[in-house]
Order: sequence, then structure tokens, then C-alpha cells
Amino acid sequence: MAWDTESAHEAALGALRLAQRFPTSLRLLRAVCGYKHPVLEVDLAGLRFANPIGLAAGFDKNGVAVEALTALGFGHIEVGTVTPWPQPGQSRPRLFRLAEDRALINRMGFPSRGMETVARRVVQMRRGPMIVGVNVGANATSVQQGTALDDYVAVLRRLAPLADYVTLNVSSPNTPLLRDLQGPEALAALLDASLAVLANAKPLFVKIAPDLSSQELDDLLQVVMGRKMAGIVATNTTTARPEGLRGRHRNESGGLSGAPLRDRSTAMIRAIHAQTQGHLPIIGVGGVFSWEDALEKLLAGASLVQLYTGLVYRGPLIARSINRGLAAFAEREGIGRLQAIVGQGNG
Repeated sequence: MAWDTESAHEAALGALRLAQRFPTSLRLLRAVCGYKHPVLEVDLAGLRFANPIGLAAGFDKNGVAVEALTALGFGHIEVGTVTPWPQPGQSRPRLFRLAEDRALINRMGFPSRGMETVARRVVQMRRGPMIVGVNVGANATSVQQGTALDDYVAVLRRLAPLADYVTLNVSSPNTPLLRDLQGPEALAALLDASLAVLANAKPLFVKIAPDLSSQELDDLLQVVMGRKMAGIVATNTTTARPEGLRGRHRNESGGLSGAPLRDRSTAMIRAIHAQTQGHLPIIGVGGVFSWEDALEKLLAGASLVQLYTGLVYRGPLIARSINRGLAAFAEREGIGRLQAIVGQGNG
């Protein structure tokens, strides 16, 4: 009997979790999937990333396979979204493949084992050169009750000391009312409380939706630029359904990711880079399957690029393939450090 999409994902994550128990397995993964080149290194927010390609939040929600995922060649892994208390998320089925569109639709709703479980796992990691970010969110009941801010603060206090950076997820479409936190007043309060907890000890990013209007984006950027933020993650999944989707699950509710999101995500990156004159670092997410897709995000203004759906469709060699392609491009163009081209496509 064929597995549903979420069961297949869980099986893959379980295999990676098993592999990381054995140093020999990790060495083999690094040898097959890893790729290093000095031109790929990125300095951002006081951290040095071995390459610009990271794994977006959502793939490893509870931090069960970070070491193995790093061995697949990613320059950073973003764990989460993590909530203070365990919650099951939405009922299954809640994750759907649109293979014809190279896309996914999810309405997961922050299924999380909770911050204490994730904290124990992060502590147990054999960190080495890994860069691990934690994507934090609020329990659904807290959002409904208007106490989401307290949840973000709780997770930050518990996990920020253990992470290399943290990201506030205020843009998932699958927790009702969560996206309201992107409004200027609510976002300002959340950022101020979060920055007070961090006290400049760890870089803080905020992840935004691709569905913001131009005015909403302007308002959001004014809030972000007025504070000591490390940057912005653009973007989360979209509630829009572009014309031409062919997958039989195209009408399922939830957030759409993958190839149909690519252009919208890149347009958001370009707009943010232009409006902030390149002063606000961007982690670009959305529809990255190839080195050309990643290059497009870099040229639009992203300093780092994350993917998720691309890994689902292209498999464990995707980070190696993209990094090799980017390094070859840099060598052909005589670029000493790929970081130098960030935003250069917006001239």
C-alpha cells in the first residue's frame, strides 16, 4: 500500500535520524553529498556559513536529524516551528504532493513536541561546524486567546541560548489569526519583547508571508528597519493558487510551496532589497530546485537561500548539486566570493 505524503516524509526523517547514530554513516553522507569551496562561504549576522544553501523550517520540526541533514551538504538547518507546549497540529491528511507542479500544499498547523523536547535534542547534538537556527511560534490556543507574545518569549528564553540564530514565524497560514502578527503594532510589540529577551546575544530574523500587499510590506519593513534585526526570511508558503496548477490536490486548503511560489518569492526579495537599499539581510525561500533558482534569489538580494520542497522532489543530492553549480558559475565569471553578487541583479 502506498504511503501518504506525510508518512513518506516521516520515514525519510527516521532513516536520517538512524544514520546519524553512526559516525561512519555521517562520514559517508558527507563524502557523497557534501561540497566545499571557499567561494561559497557567507558571513552574515556574526556567523560564517560554509555555503548559502540552507534547509528551511518545516522539514525537521523537532530537531531529530540535524546532524544527518547537515551532512547532506546544507550550510545551515532551521529547526521548527517550535511551540512552547506540545501540540498535534491539524488533523491528517494535511500534507499533499502536486507532482505535476513540483509543489506541496500543507496545512500542518505547527505540530510540535514542544520546546523542552527540542532543547534536549539540540543539547545532545555533536555540533562541530553546524549552524542551527530555531524557528519559533505560538501554540494555537495562545494565538486565539491573544497571548501569542508570551509564547514567543517563552520559546526564545528556552532555545535561543542553544541556537546560532532564531526566526520568529508570524506568517504560517495554518494557524488562524497568526498572520495578524505581521501588522505594524503587533509586530513592533513582538520584536521589542523578543529583542529584550535576546539582549543582542543571538541574531533575530522574522519570517514573512508572500501574500502581503505592497502597503503591508512597506509598513512591516518600517517596523523591522527601526530595530536591531539580523534580517528577514522571505517567504513562507502562499494561500494563493496560481492559474495552471495541475496536481489533483490543487484545491486543498493550506500553504502552497515549491515551483509555483518561486517568482512571487523572488519578487518579494527584490522589493525588500530595493526598499531597504540592501541594508536588511534577506534569507530567500521559495521554489528553489536548481543552482539557477538559487542564483536568481542571490541576485535579487538574498544573502542566504533556503529550500524544502526541492529536497522532497530532487532528493538528498540537491544541496551538493546547487553548491557545485554556484561555485562553477563563480569561477566562470571570475567572482572571488559569491556573496559579492547579492542584489546585483537589481540594477
